[in-house]
Amino acid sequence: MTVSRALTDPAKVSPDVRARVAEAVRKVGYVANKLAGSLSSSRTKVIGLVVPSIDNSLFSATIQGISDVLRRHDHQLMIASSGYSLEAEEAAIRAFLEQRVAGLILHDTTHTPDAIRMIQHSGVPVVENGTLTPEPLDMVVSYSNEDAAQAMTLHLARLGYRRIGFVSLPAADNARSRDRQRGYRAAVEQAGLPFDAGLVLEMPPGLASGAEALVRLVGHDAPADAIFFAGDVLAMGASLECARRGWAVPQKVALAAFDNFDLLGHLVPPVTTLRLPRLEIGRRSAEVLLDRIEGRSAGVVAVDLRFEIIHRAST
Repeated sequence: MTVSRALTDPAKVSPDVRARVAEAVRKVGYVANKLAGSLSSSRTKVIGLVVPSIDNSLFSATIQGISDVLRRHDHQLMIASSGYSLEAEEAAIRAFLEQRVAGLILHDTTHTPDAIRMIQHSGVPVVENGTLTPEPLDMVVSYSNEDAAQAMTLHLARLGYRRIGFVSLPAADNARSRDRQRGYRAAVEQAGLPFDAGLVLEMPPGLASGAEALVRLVGHDAPADAIFFAGDVLAMGASLECARRGWAVPQKVALAAFDNFDLLGHLVPPVTTLRLPRLEIGRRSAEVLLDRIEGRSAGVVAVDLRFEIIHRAST
């Protein structure tokens, strides 16, 4: 009764009791059931999805695929943005669990310890789909960011490029960026090329960042002859900067991107990139989650949907 009062009407208990209850709640990952009084079932037919950004159109195909499948099976989708923050993802997960969602789909595969505890305590099925993590919380549907970055870097090496630059978003809180960096380094080693840390940059998102990275790598003491941008907006910024400066692509520098954003195929020259199955990732994420919810599957599920290199005139 004391715990119940601390959670529902904290003014009725002492500050010391509130602090002890809050610490116990944090340790076990307990989430209050805010719908208990109005639901005959302990779960809704709502799925919670957390993506890094709702401003980035790269996530729209995955969201559409998830929504299409859920709608056909009488489930609804609730979306939250983490803003590339693990703490914000944790807050979104807590909010979803408080609403007793039937399942969670998380784009990130790195989570705070408290988020993991909450999910494990809830027993709610979870699909991660940002990358093919070897140790999923529950289920994973994706492709390997590391393998994709390695494949593109090797593609550039096979085309004869020897000074291959690499540009990604900051890796500190972004597992996908770290995976892509590992793939790049593995390919450089596999191709027998010397690794030059000066050819590797981490940049904030945006067109201007891509343009800045291009100038820095082309202006390097030993300039890059090709640059692999592990982010499409970065690649577009670089391509536009080449056009502005009158730098011929690929004669001055070759450009490659990571995701098949539609505009990349319409730039001059069109940019070599990777085709990632984002719509199918959304569909399969929803399908395996529903299979788990409805008792058709059990145990760890890992679905690798692979990727494809699209070679274009920029390389």
